[in-house]
Amino acid sequence: MPRFFTSAIDGDRAILTGEDASHITRSLRLRPGEAVTLCDGSGWDYEGIIASTGEEVTVDIREKRTSSTEPRGKITLYQALPKGDKMEWIIQKSVELGVFRIVPILTSRCDSRPDAKSMEKKVQRFNKIAAEAAKQSGRGILPKVSGLLTLEQAAKDVSGKGIVFYEKGGARLAELIAPEDTEIGIFVGSEGGFAPEEIA
Repeated sequence: MPRFFTSAIDGDRAILTGEDASHITRSLRLRPGEAVTLCDGSGWDYEGIIASTGEEVTVDIREKRTSSTEPRGKITLYQALPKGDKMEWIIQKSVELGVFRIVPILTSRCDSRPDAKSMEKKVQRFNKIAAEAAKQSGRGILPKVSGLLTLEQAAKDVSGKGIVFYEKGGARLAELIAPEDTEIGIFVGSEGGFAPEEIA
């Protein structure tokens, strides 16, 4: 069933406009009487029936329920900026796998060092990629990509348990994560990994 994220849900009705309305009408060629799922981006799904199509698409809401597609825990990925457009692929795949939030970080071995203006544009694009991946994979929330942080800022940002993926090891994931851990921050380095002083 087609799935759309929207903030246009008002009681038992939703009116979709812009790209969503165009996608429903022109691309999917859905007609009145057909079913769609709407998501408010905060974990609720709304099952509805299309009432009318055109420049605006009206959907009559039949049922509201908690999204069943979200993992129990909230994982934040702190990803050091990789070269080229690899970050886009990382965002897409991590959203598909259930990551709650993505935070780009700058480490000593990052080759990519965008200025503030360039990074602002990148974050806008990253969030668009995250939204598309969330739609494609049936997520119940829209994972956010935050602005660029330094490693020190990211370490202070962690909520819950923090885990660093490091080539010299330390412990297995099974030893670090307990069933009761509901918030986890995962740190992943760039192509060159983390410097020893950063790990320290």
